[in-house]
Amino acid sequence: MTIKLKIFTFFNALVLLTSCDGQITKQQVKTDNIVKGDTVTKLGNNIMVIHQDKNNIYWFGSSETGVYRFDGKTFINYTTKHGLLNNRIDEIKEDKFGNVYFNSCHPSSTIIKFDGNTFTKLVATNSNEWKLQSDDLWFRHSFQNEKVYRYDGSTLYELQLPKPQTLANSFEIYSIYKDKKENIWFGTNPVGVCRYDGKSFEWITEEDVTEFRNEGANGVRSIVEDKNGDFWFNTEYRYSIYDNATLKSNKFYKRHESIGGLDGKKNSDLDEYLSTVKDNNNNLWFVTYRNGVWKYDGTKITHFAVQDNSKDITLFSIYKDNNGDLWLGTHENGAYKFNDATFEKYIK
Repeated sequence: MTIKLKIFTFFNALVLLTSCDGQITKQQVKTDNIVKGDTVTKLGNNIMVIHQDKNNIYWFGSSETGVYRFDGKTFINYTTKHGLLNNRIDEIKEDKFGNVYFNSCHPSSTIIKFDGNTFTKLVATNSNEWKLQSDDLWFRHSFQNEKVYRYDGSTLYELQLPKPQTLANSFEIYSIYKDKKENIWFGTNPVGVCRYDGKSFEWITEEDVTEFRNEGANGVRSIVEDKNGDFWFNTEYRYSIYDNATLKSNKFYKRHESIGGLDGKKNSDLDEYLSTVKDNNNNLWFVTYRNGVWKYDGTKITHFAVQDNSKDITLFSIYKDNNGDLWLGTHENGAYKFNDATFEKYIK
């Protein structure tokens, strides 16, 4: 089956959906009573991100209607009416205490902490406190901004990511990933990928991750480490990363051809997916915008169409929950869940 991606103008349009815009303001959300939210019968249509917390509660972040909490029985919807400062949710993260954080990046950058009772906005401190601590949370900043946030449980640090020495171009951060050694990776548009190991910053600025040939249209939207320790940056290559003991050149990485196009055809242009996850069996799963989901087991590739009324739908993200089950966030069709054979729309 030969699949072709849409032309790069689509990815330019996606920037508006996946990027952030705005600045932190010194505003505190005050709640005198326990936030209860609204009980609803189903999820909204624009479910972009999904998270399951330590108590196995599901959180579904929407691009338009806030966040939904699901305990297995009841959907509770939280919006600006209940304490959120934005009804768009771009990231959901959780700290070691079980507090859940909702990052809204458009039109203004806000990170809200939910302790189970109340919402509180985190106020950022401009800083150069670059550290690598295992319990820190990292958040994206805003559209056309070269900064990130690091939260150590008490202070939200607003940090400037240094530019690569080889490129002076402005950039923005599209993705953040923590690897098995707890290094932090930043995927950007359009200057490549940066690794921070707690001491220094190392950049990969190869053509496939910078994509100046395509005016940086896609950017590094996805980062994942496979079972062999190789890194995939939604490009046509995978990267082996060396530590200092095995470094044999002036580069800390080596490029390898990946699987070509996701259907096994090297010229099919299917490398530019949006989201990736590694399942409990070390298979890689790739989400494309309108061409469904692709599974790679290290040898062969398998395609799973994701449709509504026999029409392909637009996808955004893939997520693995505490049980190893796979979920999809979509632009207009709610959430989908994998049933061991296909992805089907999740209805309680």
